[in-house]
Amino acid sequence: MSFPHTFYLDDGDSPVDVIDAMALAEFATGAQPFARTKRLERVRSDALLLPAGAQIQRAAKDDGTSSHLATGDGWTLRAVRWRGGSAMVTVTADSAELARTVLEESIKDVQEPEPTDTETVEVGFAHFTGNGPRRAVRKIATTPWRELRRNYANTVAEQFDRLMALTPDTIDGRLLLLHGPPGTGKTNVLRSLAREWRSWCRIDAVIDPESLFGSPSYLMSMAVGMDDDEDGPSWRMLLLEDCDELIRAEAKQATGQALSRLLNLTDGLLGQGRNVLVAITTNEDLSRLHPAVLRPGRCLARIEVTALPYAEAATWLGTPSGIPTGGATLAELYALRSGTPSARAVDADERVGQYL
Repeated sequence: MSFPHTFYLDDGDSPVDVIDAMALAEFATGAQPFARTKRLERVRSDALLLPAGAQIQRAAKDDGTSSHLATGDGWTLRAVRWRGGSAMVTVTADSAELARTVLEESIKDVQEPEPTDTETVEVGFAHFTGNGPRRAVRKIATTPWRELRRNYANTVAEQFDRLMALTPDTIDGRLLLLHGPPGTGKTNVLRSLAREWRSWCRIDAVIDPESLFGSPSYLMSMAVGMDDDEDGPSWRMLLLEDCDELIRAEAKQATGQALSRLLNLTDGLLGQGRNVLVAITTNEDLSRLHPAVLRPGRCLARIEVTALPYAEAATWLGTPSGIPTGGATLAELYALRSGTPSARAVDADERVGQYL
C-alpha cells in the first residue's frame, strides 16, 4: 500500500514519529474517517497486537518504545508498546464497525490476568516526553492499613481511618492534602490508601508535576484523555509528592498559571464530570500554603502527619531510650530500632550540652 501524503520531518524526529504521522494519513484525508483507540496494561511480551491477515508496512524501536504500522482492506493500524507492559493500539477504517472489529481482534487475549497478589497494588507512573504523555504501570508492595496504623499518632490515625473507608458515594472534595515534617510516613500511607481503594480508584504518580500544570496538553491528557479503560476503576487519583512550590502562598506569582490549573482541576470546569482526585504531599506548614488551596469544600481531607508523641513513640519502640521529649518521627524510630539513631532522635537537652 502506498502513502501519497507529504510529511515534514527534521533531525528531531525518529522512525516512531514517522509511523505516528503515517498512521493518521488516511484519517486526515477522510479516506478512513472512523477511528478507535485502546490503551492496555500488562500486555504479554509475545502478543502481536495485529489481526489476522495484517500486512506490516513499518516497524521501529526507539529507546524502549516499539511501534508498528499495519494495513488491511479498508483499515490502518498503529500499535505502540512501552517498557513495563503498557501499549496503545489505534485503528482507522472506512466504517465504524470495521474499526471496532479490527481493534477487538488485535487486542483479544493480549493481556496478562489481573494480579491476585494481595500484597501488591498497581500504580501508574506518568511523565511527559517529546512524544507526549507516557504512563507505565508498576506493582508496588503495600501494607494493609490495619497493620500500618500503629506507625501514626492516634489523632492522625483516626483521620486516616475515615479516609480509608471512603467510597465514591461518600466523596466530598477532590483534593487530598498531606502535610508534615519529612520522615513521618506520608508516602507509606498513600501506598496503603492505594490498596484500600484499588477496587474503585487507580493511582497515577506524576513524576513531573511542574510539567503537568505547565502544559495544557499534558494536563488534558491526564485529566480527560487517558482514562478510556472501560474495564478499570472508574476513579483516578493523581499523586503529586513534595509539591511545595506549587501550593505556597506566593505560588501565584512564582509559578504563573500552574496553581490556577490545579485549582480548576479540583474545583472548576476542568474537573466537572471527571472522576479525578488530586493528592499532594508537602513538608510546608499550613500557614505557608496558598489560602485558595485550603478553601472549605475543596479538600477531600487535609491531614497533618506529625511525629508520634513521646508516650506513643515509646510504645512503638518498646523502650523510651533515645526518644526526644517531643516525640519522634517514624523514620527516627526505625533508625533507633536499627541502632543508628538520626541526628534529631536525641533529647534536646543532650544536644545543647554536646555543642557547649
